[in-house]
Amino acid sequence: MSGTDFFVHESSHVDEGVSIAAGTKIWHFCHIQSGARIGGNCSLGQNVYVASGVKIGDRVKIQNNVSLYEGVELEDYVFCGPSMVFTNIINPRCEFPQRGSEHYLRTLVRRGASLGANSTIVCGHTIGRHAFVGAGALVNRDVPDFGLVVGVPAKLIGWMCRCGTRLALSASVDSSEETACVKCGRHYRKEGRCVSQVGGE
Repeated sequence: MSGTDFFVHESSHVDEGVSIAAGTKIWHFCHIQSGARIGGNCSLGQNVYVASGVKIGDRVKIQNNVSLYEGVELEDYVFCGPSMVFTNIINPRCEFPQRGSEHYLRTLVRRGASLGANSTIVCGHTIGRHAFVGAGALVNRDVPDFGLVVGVPAKLIGWMCRCGTRLALSASVDSSEETACVKCGRHYRKEGRCVSQVGGE
């Protein structure tokens, strides 16, 4: 299946009632459920599942073997590494199923965040703008803007520039600091656990 301005591989299935914007490519063995919304110029790799009600922004890249369950929202420029995991129920039980959107906790991944391969995002949390979740990390709390988290459970160990370069800022919750990215020159200010870019985009 291919539209006039997006591409879906013939091995994938897109239900009726899905919104797909221009420039998006959906590759092998994907399933997109009715009610999902996918922005423009996205790339969905092999074996990606997108549930009903999921919202995906523009220029999002989702690598192979990722499932986005109801309650997940990705803003623009989010990167989902291979086989990373989202959950949407905090206490699942097979014997006592919890179906329906009233049981699903919202997970929001803000603009420009990167989720490393095999990381797990426990539902009900927000991953901040341009944050970076290391490969294999287990995220069970909110991640601040520009935060770099690794480990099981994930721990804040530093800060990342929008361009993906680690910043020379400490992870201390008490410090006030400023720095510039050694790669792109963007300037940042840190106050406690809050990092913000100084100046223009």
